[in-house]
Amino acid sequence: MTDAERCRNGEGARLAVQNDDHRVNGFIPQLFTSLPVLNEAVSCLAQTSTYFTGCFSSCDVVSSARDSSDSVVHAQELETYSSVPAEEDSLISNHPISSESSTALSETSSLAITASANHDGIARASAGDPSDITGAIVQSSHNGQNGISIFQGLIERAQRTVRGSADDIGWLKRDPEMPPVEDGTEQFTEILDNIRHGLHKLPNSMVYLLVPGLFSNHGPLYFVSTKTSFSKMGLTCHIAKIHSEASVEKNAKEIKDYIEEIYWGSNKRVLLLGHSKGGVDAAAALSIYWSDLKDKVAGLAIAQSPYGGSPIASDILREGQLGDYVNVRKLMEILICKVIKGDMQALEDLTYTKRKEFLKKYRLPKELPVVSFHTEASITPAVLATLSHIAHAELPLMATFSDGQPTRLPVVIPLGAVMAACAQLLQVRYGEKSDGLVARCDAEAPGSVVVQPKRKLDHAWMVYSSLNDDTSEPDAAQVCEALLTLLVEVGQKKRHELSSKDE
Repeated sequence: MTDAERCRNGEGARLAVQNDDHRVNGFIPQLFTSLPVLNEAVSCLAQTSTYFTGCFSSCDVVSSARDSSDSVVHAQELETYSSVPAEEDSLISNHPISSESSTALSETSSLAITASANHDGIARASAGDPSDITGAIVQSSHNGQNGISIFQGLIERAQRTVRGSADDIGWLKRDPEMPPVEDGTEQFTEILDNIRHGLHKLPNSMVYLLVPGLFSNHGPLYFVSTKTSFSKMGLTCHIAKIHSEASVEKNAKEIKDYIEEIYWGSNKRVLLLGHSKGGVDAAAALSIYWSDLKDKVAGLAIAQSPYGGSPIASDILREGQLGDYVNVRKLMEILICKVIKGDMQALEDLTYTKRKEFLKKYRLPKELPVVSFHTEASITPAVLATLSHIAHAELPLMATFSDGQPTRLPVVIPLGAVMAACAQLLQVRYGEKSDGLVARCDAEAPGSVVVQPKRKLDHAWMVYSSLNDDTSEPDAAQVCEALLTLLVEVGQKKRHELSSKDE
């Protein structure tokens, strides 16, 4: 049987599938060892796509391998088969031949009709210039290759989507050029216990600057309890009024101006505590403008900050994923730019790609005391009932008759439930513990003193108190005070070590 006949009988398609088995196995690397079900599904999709593309392209490959005269004959044969009159069909059906021959002829005729429809350009060109026939064959082969490319692109997007940030999480710890961290959890726990017993050590010879994180402009109570607590102790404390949805470098410049204004106004050095993206912004300010700030800053504490990057931001904004088909990136751009009036760059700056680029260019000074604080969110069912107090509404019409003051109603949202869901997702997908938005291993600045408490705290707890907080546990203001107290002690130790080296 000739190649053309095998193509008409559909054998070419089956051979293409068999010959492409090794291509499928090579094209689908076993990337999803932690998700065997997804790996199996993607492999099945690849095999299916290879079968269909083989059906589309096998006849084209056979035809293009022969010369133009064979192509003319093949096209004429297709026309002959596809134009069998009804009378001939009836004669064939009544002819005393075996049932197998009749079945084979019927299948051949059906496939030939389909082939004639798919290669109509070849059939029409059969009576003309052979160059037209060759062009039609090339065009048909090109269409087959396009079909293969579409399926391969779909599989690549599926692979990239499932793989996500698995190769990026914890990259700071794996980088041999980054200095090691030091564990300060035990020292922090001791300081926190003293604070709860009324022993406060924060000096009033410094000014404390709290730097809020992403979307803080839409949370009126962000860091308010901490600032109030510090003011009651006679400490000067400010909350940086920055546009939290702006880019990291833009906020770094604003924080630099804040520090200089505070220093020249009070003649006191500044201790910074940044939460979430606020920690990234504050660290960027000290990294970029250290030559201007080294005499004005006493230290930096970053709390739950994606210093190495965020898997949530990276997975949302990564290009070449299945999410591109539903314009996930465009939806986020509308939310941040149109609804929140922010800058899309603010979220992009928290991706692993952008953080790697930034940290290669700017690094924290070695002489700067730094404390890193990260936690793990609880994923128990009880968290679903947790409501976070983010604001309050005043109702003057419901003023009490006793004092005439307007009634305040708390504005609460289930932030704890959202953080628990995100933490569960990161745990299942990557096997990494997180506070709901930031993986613990990405929240440690290289060379810093790291605090990693055992208490389960989500990403929002540091700045928004819960309506059902356990009074037997430290609150957010006490934790912030303990972090800054530890930072003061780390700074004293570092200055002593530097002076000893100089001597």
